[in-house]
Amino acid sequence: MTPPERLRNLLAEPGFVVMPAVWDGLTAKLTAKAGFETAFLSGSCIAASRLGGPDLDLLSVSEFQDSFRQVREGAPDLLVLADGDHGFGNAMNVQRTVRAYGRAGAAAILIEDKVTPRALTAAGKPSLPRDEARMKIRAAVEAAKDSGILILARTDCRPTLGIDEALARIEAFAEEGADILFLDSPADEDEIRRAVGAAAGRPSFVVLSPGAPRATPTRERAAELGFKIGTYPTAMLSPVVGAIEAGLAALNAGQAEAASALEPAVLRETLGYGDYENQARRFTSSG
Repeated sequence: MTPPERLRNLLAEPGFVVMPAVWDGLTAKLTAKAGFETAFLSGSCIAASRLGGPDLDLLSVSEFQDSFRQVREGAPDLLVLADGDHGFGNAMNVQRTVRAYGRAGAAAILIEDKVTPRALTAAGKPSLPRDEARMKIRAAVEAAKDSGILILARTDCRPTLGIDEALARIEAFAEEGADILFLDSPADEDEIRRAVGAAAGRPSFVVLSPGAPRATPTRERAAELGFKIGTYPTAMLSPVVGAIEAGLAALNAGQAEAASALEPAVLRETLGYGDYENQARRFTSSG
């Protein structure tokens, strides 16, 4: 069974699907080890890990795809929803991006309707005209037929164009055949309910990490409101940043490691030294 088929089956089952946000082989490996079947390859986490900076459309498609390859190597069985951002260009670029992720083994890909290149400001996300955004989702759905990869269609227009326009886009994306729908930055639960309704029975996606200017329900409440699938972009990234800072503070204080550091044997086990040795024995000459 292919990754897209496995994800379709998972989404058809009862319950809310949690996708931890990953960005490299280690985060993917630990996510799978913790028992999660799915993960979200997060653009914001890739930007943080690669650039040490914010997610402001500075990454290239090759950097995204390289991060995806690392995730697949770290956890080959993990069902990955890849952040395809704006598709890295027009509708034809979107098709190339979707096909590339499909061939590489992604279960799903996110395509959004924001304008690219981005204005030189961190504020706001101006969105494409509705018809142009619709054509990008049409192109994505057509390209997805090659591999079966699921299309998550996202609209970022709520803060700039209002909820009615955002709902019209979700309806349009659903009509084009998008498999999962995503309204970014809903203001309240009423807008959430309307967006879930506009998806016309298709699964709705939600970001549940706190801190951004949007309605952020608990996981239980998200499921009650009709969401089917969600991610937490800062759930691992924020603790990782804190742990790195703690390690550096320990070195500055003359210590060998922070109090939160893993025991050396546990770290080696986590990284798979024992597994490597077991596999390597098969290729060791006995003479």
